[in-house]
Amino acid sequence: MRKSKPKKRILLPDPKFHDTLVTRFVNNLMYDGKKSIAYAVFYDALSIVERKTSENGLDTWKKALTNIMPNVEVKSRRVGGATFQIPTEVRPDRKVAVGMKWLILYSRRRNEKTMADRLAGEIIAAAKSEGAAVKKKKIHTEWLTLIKRSLILKCNPIYFFIILLEKLQ
Repeated sequence: MRKSKPKKRILLPDPKFHDTLVTRFVNNLMYDGKKSIAYAVFYDALSIVERKTSENGLDTWKKALTNIMPNVEVKSRRVGGATFQIPTEVRPDRKVAVGMKWLILYSRRRNEKTMADRLAGEIIAAAKSEGAAVKKKKIHTEWLTLIKRSLILKCNPIYFFIILLEKLQ
């Protein structure tokens, strides 16, 4: 029997925008418990976004986050001794968490000088439905559609994976 689910911890809203979503993002962005540095990086990134796009930084960030969030993911299911990857809908809180992690991951991989510049660049690109994080989402959804097709046609998903790799090249 599984244990009872742990209680959800209540997050305090951030000091500038009074938004708990910003606090969640900063908690994912932070290294070694350095929350004030993470807040500074995030706020600097939003000011860079405002300067480059002449739009509200927080609204641009939220638009970028919705462009990145996945709708479907695969879960492993055992059926008669075989394990199948079954596409399932993503819970809303997990959607946000995965979107935030992808945005942070791909902003860290960029080549700008400071983290604020990298984050701002990825936010701007994701708001325009460009950038590495949005590409990750597209590859993710294409892979899931190929898995669905392979389950419907009852054949090996490796063949569809080879087709996906040929598409990307």
